[in-house]
Amino acid sequence: MDFEEEFEFSHLCMKERRCRTCGVIKDLMNDFYRTHKDRGDIPSAYSYECKECTITRVVASRMANKVFDRWEYPDW
Repeated sequence: MDFEEEFEFSHLCMKERRCRTCGVIKDLMNDFYRTHKDRGDIPSAYSYECKECTITRVVASRMANKVFDRWEYPDW
């Protein structure tokens, strides 16, 4: 057998990662945000929180920081 036939580049790098927030194992390249643009496609260049959990966290924090619940035109 040829060495190149046995091992591919995909065997050397991680393809999946467990989300730190929800605990579900997801695809690394598609389901996690890339945090370091200059490091290529190595696993440490991706975040530990999946895209869905990140969006949920950001939306919840923005809603909590909202000063005006319901904006009305000032009655001068």
